Amino acid sequence: MLQKKREHPKEKARLHPRNKHRERYDFKLLIQCSPELAKFVRLNIYGDESIDFSDPEAVKILNKALLKHHYGIDHWSIPPGYLCPPIPGRADYIHHMADLLCGSNYGKIPTGRRIRCFDIGVGANCVYPMIGAVEYGWSFIGSDIDQAAIDSASSIVELNPILKEMVEIRLQRQPNDIFFGVLQKEEAIDLSICNPPFHASLAEAQQGTNRKLKNLNQEKTETPLLNFGGQGNELWCKGGEERFVRDMIRQSKFFAASCFWFSTLISKQSRLKGVYEALEKLEAAEVKTIPMGQGNKSSRIVAWTFLNREQQKTWINTKWKE
Repeated sequence: MLQKKREHPKEKARLHPRNKHRERYDFKLLIQCSPELAKFVRLNIYGDESIDFSDPEAVKILNKALLKHHYGIDHWSIPPGYLCPPIPGRADYIHHMADLLCGSNYGKIPTGRRIRCFDIGVGANCVYPMIGAVEYGWSFIGSDIDQAAIDSASSIVELNPILKEMVEIRLQRQPNDIFFGVLQKEEAIDLSICNPPFHASLAEAQQGTNRKLKNLNQEKTETPLLNFGGQGNELWCKGGEERFVRDMIRQSKFFAASCFWFSTLISKQSRLKGVYEALEKLEAAEVKTIPMGQGNKSSRIVAWTFLNREQQKTWINTKWKE
């Protein structure tokens, strides 16, 4: 039974102004782009066209259509059970990082391959490099500790000419290392990005997924990780997000002179205190916290640099100058 038609805002105001996903999904256009999406689209209880967001295959095909329609990615897929990311939120991170670089670059977003980004935990989906390369022409190094994820991301790069020569995928052979073993000390990186594992255990990750299912009015499942996708290392690690980020901060100090801005997503406001303490202890020269929001969900990016103002100016004038 249909409920009263809902009035939707014309734009999702919490998304970044340059985000291509601020408007509601136009399923007719998306189906024209990717006809396989049609079988997943149905009217919801309000009479709006939608998909079942608890169906991993439906979400995967929607992502495929969005990437093709908005970013020209003709070939995209992920292995069964791997994390299928929400494209609008991932795009927001990239756009906020463009603004961060803009603020350092006299009010102009630096674009083109000379801007080198490092995606920590690129995953099987390779989503950040795709969006960053298409939107701003940035080049990327993507790392992961999972060989299957590396193979999937490498295949996406290989199959899409727009990504070739722009994205390099590297296997991190030491799970406890984040920068060592992947970056060479002489490599200059303008930006590092990371979507860290949020949970501290498999049980905690399962509880989180069951909450999502409840919010979608779905029944609790005994295999919740398969419903939304995500391998263990994508969803949880020992000590959870807080420990992972603190380790990243500690290790970033060793690459202080070879990366301009380090950054990471932080899922919970309560975890910021420990992050700030770690950055203060290591004498970060500058720290920025950037709020993000999608729907009812709020998160934030924390970015830091060890370069003082004079070092930043030298970096910009020698590396970013056209």
